[in-house]
Amino acid sequence: MDKLKETISRIERIDTRIIEKAQRRLDNLTKPQGSLGRLEDLAKQVVGITGNENPKIKDKVIFTMAADHGVAQERVSVFPQEVTAQMVYNFLRGGAAINVLARHIGARVVVVDMGVAASLQNVIDKKIGFGTKNMTKGLAMTKNEAVRSIEAGIEIFEDELRKGIDIAGTGDMGIGNTAASSAIVSVITKMTVEDVTGRGTGLDDSALANKIGIIKKALSVNQPNPEDAIDVLSKVGGFEIGALSGIILASAAHKIPVIIDGFISGAAALIAYKIEPKVKDYMIAGHCSVERGHRVTLNFLGLKPILDLDMRLGEGTGAALGMSIVEAAIRILSEMATFQDAGVSEKADEHDDAKAD
Repeated sequence: MDKLKETISRIERIDTRIIEKAQRRLDNLTKPQGSLGRLEDLAKQVVGITGNENPKIKDKVIFTMAADHGVAQERVSVFPQEVTAQMVYNFLRGGAAINVLARHIGARVVVVDMGVAASLQNVIDKKIGFGTKNMTKGLAMTKNEAVRSIEAGIEIFEDELRKGIDIAGTGDMGIGNTAASSAIVSVITKMTVEDVTGRGTGLDDSALANKIGIIKKALSVNQPNPEDAIDVLSKVGGFEIGALSGIILASAAHKIPVIIDGFISGAAALIAYKIEPKVKDYMIAGHCSVERGHRVTLNFLGLKPILDLDMRLGEGTGAALGMSIVEAAIRILSEMATFQDAGVSEKADEHDDAKAD
């Protein structure tokens, strides 16, 4: 756990003084104070995260982690497990939704095999195993594997950091991972399985009832400890979820904002938060997924999503769209003229005084 411990030790509280400086600049821009709403809040958050009064967003990276889940054997998805490997190759060819949206915002997509149940070629290989075990029969993974998955995420982030990262986004691929995420969210938020479990890739009522029953069985068999993130991850999580937790922790350690995608990324955010609560201030929710457990997750973390577009794809799609809004917020902060720069009267009484003179 040396890598994980070292990363946690570097995560600091955000300096509120520099946020106050950003607020003063925003108040002096050529607009009524507060008139750009959440764009101003996002700009201040990025200033606080980076510790830079004039941050730039040039290098945008979406981390899309892929892994399979043993619980897929219990028919918790309408798609067969083989789709995970097929979609990884689609990502690598640039044909998936995340590739389209990443090109749209000028981001690069980093695709990683964390535990796909097939031998893949020409992809970053951090495979912990060929999918997790079936969590209805025991641990999804060992505690050592859980730590390795988190540390793999940290390593991937730091490898990419050498190429430049100004803002990061999380994404996922893995048949069965909404079941694992529902289990994680239920345990950590202490909400019922029914309250946090959705239809995933499109389950009908009967299949949804089966999925809820499967998750309840996994929780009963494993009894994860809600106060021990590693325990939760190992018993009912996924290799890609662990890696995404590592991405979030590494982003905070390096003072880089991280845009959280949908439900699976939200489950990873809960794991990261339970490991080190200070990471919450470094996270920005790109959107709110249709998956009912995602709203529960965001409320628990106190994160307000930028967008709500009825999306439920994953891959990092919501993170990419949210990232474009954050970039717009930073452009407002850095490129918009102040009243003094533009020679514009700041208040009505100043204008009236000038006329009186």
